[in-house]
Amino acid sequence: MTRTFRTTLAAAAGLALLLTGCSTDSAEDSTSPTGTSAAGSGQSPEYTGMLPERPSDGDPVSCTYTPDGDSAREVTPPAATDVPAAGIAEATMTTSAGPIGLLLDRAAAPCTVNSFVSLAEQGYFDGTPCHRLVTSPGLQVLQCGDPTGTGTGGPGYGFDTEYPENVYKTGDSQLRQPVVYPRGTIAMANTGQPGSNGSQFFLVYADSQLPPTYTVFGTVDEAGLAVIEEVAAGGDDGSMAAGGGAPNTPVQIESVTVAS
Repeated sequence: MTRTFRTTLAAAAGLALLLTGCSTDSAEDSTSPTGTSAAGSGQSPEYTGMLPERPSDGDPVSCTYTPDGDSAREVTPPAATDVPAAGIAEATMTTSAGPIGLLLDRAAAPCTVNSFVSLAEQGYFDGTPCHRLVTSPGLQVLQCGDPTGTGTGGPGYGFDTEYPENVYKTGDSQLRQPVVYPRGTIAMANTGQPGSNGSQFFLVYADSQLPPTYTVFGTVDEAGLAVIEEVAAGGDDGSMAAGGGAPNTPVQIESVTVAS
């Protein structure tokens, strides 16, 4: 089977934060990753304002990573077959502000975790900034994953959104309704177009309201959240027209290591 995967005015204004900024991370049509469930199949969950139930562990899947512009750094796309769809991958993001522990959920987003782990192992994130912070009520996130630090960079390939979007039927009106992305969530940025996930991700340090169209692929540990909250307390420079800006306390990713 195939796996494809208002809240406040402040949250709406900050939404552009989560959209990558140019063709290097923008969408081109691509074949959906494959796995155990499909967007557009089955019955959409009842609207509750909360994220739907995450998928259970499943069998390995195949993914599609479609070439998409130039890469911000030279990397090789990840292996696309026999991708694990069960278990948790533990990672540590060492930053200039302190260590941030990540628990990557292979069952919820196998193709996303597969890509993130591949990029981490190739050193793609090393020496890169977390380029944007939003501290608005209803949207409180730190965004990272672009080596250019501009919000426009990507890995030279794109792939489809997974959980929670793939739980809903294609075109479901609920995909335009906000849900709570809980404190501690790790999710992917995208342009709003199919296949536009790349390398940029955001760390949610307080409950935030967004449409369920951003792939949730893990959680941040409490120690890491404390690091992000300290950065957030310093505010941002307000340089982003859609809301937020570069953190006043710079955050540089020194390395991302994944436990074997």
